Amino acid sequence: MVKQKINWYVLYTAARAEKQVEIRLQQMGIACYLPLLTTKRKWSDRYKLVDVPLFSSYIFVYTTDAILRTLNSVNGVSHIVYYLGQPAIVKCTEINSIKRFLIEANEGELLYNIEDELLIGCGPLKNISGKVKKISKTHIILYLDQIGTTVCVKKDQVLKKK
Repeated sequence: MVKQKINWYVLYTAARAEKQVEIRLQQMGIACYLPLLTTKRKWSDRYKLVDVPLFSSYIFVYTTDAILRTLNSVNGVSHIVYYLGQPAIVKCTEINSIKRFLIEANEGELLYNIEDELLIGCGPLKNISGKVKKISKTHIILYLDQIGTTVCVKKDQVLKKK
C-alpha cells in the first residue's frame, strides 16, 4: 500500500460560505485553515469588530489528493482550485507566512476611538500626546492639550498611549 502525501490545497466556496464550510470540514475531521482578519465595521448606530475572511470564497485544507477530490460534495464547496491541470498545492511556508501576516495585522491594527489618548511617534511633535477628535481613513485629528491646538497626523505616525 502506497502512502499518499498530505498537502495544503485550496477550495473555492460559495459566496460568504467560508465559515460554514470550515465548520463542516472540521466535523468531518479534515484539517483546514480559514484566514480571518479582524476589522472594524460601521453600523448605523455603532462600530463592531468582525472577523472577515482574508481571501473571499477560499479555504485551505490539509489532506491527501484522494480525500480532496471527495470534498466537492461538501455543502458550500463550489470546486477545487486547479493550477496547470492539477489541484493547486500551497506550500507550508506560504500558509505560515499568511498566519504570521494575520498575527501582525491583528496586533498592529490599532482601533482608535474618539477621546482615546495617543502619542505622536515621529516628527517635530514626537512624544506629545493628544486626544482623538476625528478619524478618517488615513489621518487622525488630535487635540494637543499641552500646546492648546489641534493637529492632523497620519494613522501610522501615532501610538496608543499605555
